[in-house]
Amino acid sequence: MDRQGALMIAAYQLRAARALLEIDQKTMAEMAGVSLPTIQRMEASQGNVRGIVDSLTKVIDALNRAGIELLSEHAPGSGSGRGVRFRHPDTPLERQK
Repeated sequence: MDRQGALMIAAYQLRAARALLEIDQKTMAEMAGVSLPTIQRMEASQGNVRGIVDSLTKVIDALNRAGIELLSEHAPGSGSGRGVRFRHPDTPLERQK
């Protein structure tokens, strides 16, 4: 997904990405270098995540570093719609500590 498309992620994608990583909101905030309330507000958004572009970019970059791929509405694959997945499902996840 390109940078512009990535900035239009849905709140459920952010929650799903955290679930794949098996991390809580506090850990997500630490990984991204944003505050816990920022993550809480993003995940509570209706539809697309709302927030400051810089904060959203930090969250997306942290997810990318953790191996998460954000899928756009028209991403190639077996289904349709937005989603998340591990970028390389055959390799072990290397998480930030």
